[in-house]
Amino acid sequence: MSDAENLYHEIASEIPDTNKGKMFGALCIKSENGKAGVMFWKEFMIFKLPEKELKETLSLDGAKIFEPAEGRPMGGWVQLSFDYADKWKELANKSMDYVKSL
Repeated sequence: MSDAENLYHEIASEIPDTNKGKMFGALCIKSENGKAGVMFWKEFMIFKLPEKELKETLSLDGAKIFEPAEGRPMGGWVQLSFDYADKWKELANKSMDYVKSL
């Protein structure tokens, strides 16, 4: 298992009231209401964020809107590389707080 995937599992185990699952074949973290807020895909973490945090995260070099298939962007979801691993936990918590409120 890669360092990035190990970090995903560590973060997923620390967020209360969530379950691990799959979405689009990717590992994900789901809230108790069944909504996914975080995915791990091809060494990237993908976060569903409210508008303000989404814009802030997209301003990071290399961050982009997640496209599970080329040309099919998922609004509200941002893809962030392991280069920003120091931000993953904070963003995962924000993501899960957000989807728990939906």
